[in-house]
Amino acid sequence: MGKLIYGGRDGYEVEIDDRALAHLKVAVFAKLRRNESFSFSWESGSDDEGGRHSIWVSPASMIHFYFYGTRPPVLNRTWLKQLISSANDGDLRLIEEPVEDPAAATEASSRGRW
Repeated sequence: MGKLIYGGRDGYEVEIDDRALAHLKVAVFAKLRRNESFSFSWESGSDDEGGRHSIWVSPASMIHFYFYGTRPPVLNRTWLKQLISSANDGDLRLIEEPVEDPAAATEASSRGRW
C-alpha cells in the first residue's frame, strides 16, 4: 500500500495499492504536464464506512505520491490509457487493472516508454 497525499503536509491521505498508485501517478502527471485540471474520484472500501470521494486536481494542487515499496512496477499500458481517457473526460476514476492488450505491451517495450 502507498499513499496519495493531497493538499500538502497536513493534507488528505488516501491509501492505494502501490501498483495502482504507480499507474495513477503517470495518469495524473500526464494531465498536469499539459496544464489540464480534472476531478479524481474513487470509492472507499468497507474498511472505512464506504462511500465515494472526489477531489479537484489542477497544476496548482499539492500532490505527493508515497510508495511503500522500493521497486517501480512494470506498467500496464492498457490501464494507463483507460485512466488517462477517464481524466480526459473530466473525471479520473481509479478502476481495477484490466488484462493488458498484448499489442500495447509489445509497442511499449519496443519504444521504452512508460
